[in-house]
Amino acid sequence: MSINSAPTRQKGTIRRIGGYMRRYWPQLIVSIILAALAVALTLYVPVLIGRAIDHIVAAGRVDFDAILPLLAEAGILVAITALAQWLMNACNNTLTFGVVRDIRSDAFRKIQELPFQYLDQKPTGEIMSRVVTDVDQFADGLLMALTQFFSGVMTILGTLLFMLSIHPGITLVVVCVTPLSLFVARFIATRTASLFRAQSDTRAEQTGFIDEMIGGLKVVKAFGREEAELEAFEKINKRLEDCSLKAIFFSSLTNPSTRFVNSVVYAGVALTGAFSVVSGGMSVGSLTIFLSYANQYTKPFNEISGVLTELQNALVCAGRIFELLDAKAQEPDAVGARLLAAPEGRVQLRDVSFSYSPRQKLIEHFNLNVTPGQRIAIVGPTGCGKTTLINLLMRFYDVDGGSIQVDGTDIRAITRKSLRKSYGMVLQDTWLQAASIRDNIALGKPEATLEEIIAAAKAAHADSFIRRLPQGYDTVMGEEGGGLSQGQRQLLCIARIMLCLPPMLILDEATSSIDTRTEQRIQRAFARLTKGRTSFIVAHRLSTIREADVIVVMRAGNVVEQGSHAELLAKGGFYAELYNSQFAPAE
Repeated sequence: MSINSAPTRQKGTIRRIGGYMRRYWPQLIVSIILAALAVALTLYVPVLIGRAIDHIVAAGRVDFDAILPLLAEAGILVAITALAQWLMNACNNTLTFGVVRDIRSDAFRKIQELPFQYLDQKPTGEIMSRVVTDVDQFADGLLMALTQFFSGVMTILGTLLFMLSIHPGITLVVVCVTPLSLFVARFIATRTASLFRAQSDTRAEQTGFIDEMIGGLKVVKAFGREEAELEAFEKINKRLEDCSLKAIFFSSLTNPSTRFVNSVVYAGVALTGAFSVVSGGMSVGSLTIFLSYANQYTKPFNEISGVLTELQNALVCAGRIFELLDAKAQEPDAVGARLLAAPEGRVQLRDVSFSYSPRQKLIEHFNLNVTPGQRIAIVGPTGCGKTTLINLLMRFYDVDGGSIQVDGTDIRAITRKSLRKSYGMVLQDTWLQAASIRDNIALGKPEATLEEIIAAAKAAHADSFIRRLPQGYDTVMGEEGGGLSQGQRQLLCIARIMLCLPPMLILDEATSSIDTRTEQRIQRAFARLTKGRTSFIVAHRLSTIREADVIVVMRAGNVVEQGSHAELLAKGGFYAELYNSQFAPAE
């Protein structure tokens, strides 16, 4: 993307923020009205003070009868101003965090719609950084803009009008010097955008690295990689420090620069006003009012300069969020896609080809016919495409060539939801919510009764360890099943399938983390479960798939052998080689 496109991209970001803010137009309008009221009252108070000063002529010549009502009126106006500002801040908070809530909801909804290819290519921490950190940064900038920008602009316009009514000549001095302050603020702000972008990108990289390290801390410690990973983190942390220092340093130049210009304005007003008082052009009270206005006039420029700095950071963060929201979603279900209701379980793969990268072929011209109720075991060396085949069956990815059919219908003509609901899937990698045991088992069937859940847990041989937990089925687990062993977590995932009893099954190393004795029991339970159901079983331990109706042997993305266990052993081919490599030494 060219450099010239950055302003265009920023304008697009501002328009989209405006689209979110339009949903809260009542709060925005009320906020603007309250800001105008607070500014008007704030600007009127110096008039009352100036009048009071004009009633102080000399020692012993003070008109208290005229001063006291003016001071009382000023006190009342100050109280009303404080109330208006409090209500304005309440409206701004409601608007800001409403916008933030909507953006986060859209971002989370978008994550549900993203294709697996996007999620596989992006680090989890980087996506988390956009949804959490970038949204928080954007909220800070938006809240500051709403709180200070409107009030600042109104204060500038109001003070100019009041000053014009008092002395047009001195006001002209103020107006002539003002553009210099605006130019300085804009010059610095526009050049810090790229620095804030680098800061956000590096922060996201750091979040991704931390997420990765926490997830793999056991492995890091097991291999003694603490120092190496610490060095890698320090490099990222140093880059973030450099980016942040540059961004903050250059953006911090805005405030002192505008303060210098504003001091020049104030000095000019004081000097020309003093000459005017001496020449009789205005009273001391009027000069006091004018100096107060000059101070109030210049103060918003300092605030707005700070707002511009925060706004640059907020726009960069918002741009990163919108990049996530604009990511291409998975292809929607085809027009007229049908629901897969009560499938028989007939699955056909016809000349299927697929690869994650065009430069690296994986599955080519794959053919397979599965009749209803068959148990299909998929075996082969690591990287041959076993799990990829499961991803294609579940339509987590679409084939590049050929077709996959269920009951004679291409799965691309079937709604994803109904297709996936027809499969029960247990993976090697378990996933459990930070919820109760009961809720985790009932994930695919929320309406299940406790009796049904217990029956499913017993079928999965999980009931005994669940009952030993402090609150049994109501025990709340930590994130990712914290507090349970890997084998216990996998038993809970198996119990989910036992509860749902879907018409087709996918078991991808479903018993890999379970001890041999429990595995034998689970295999017997699976035998009952898979009876009459089309099942795809991925296994490295070939002893677990001897009873499969068809064993599909894959190698480098191609099916090299098919047949029963006995047939493949008799053939003496690649399967026999794999089998003998596991059992021959023991025998």
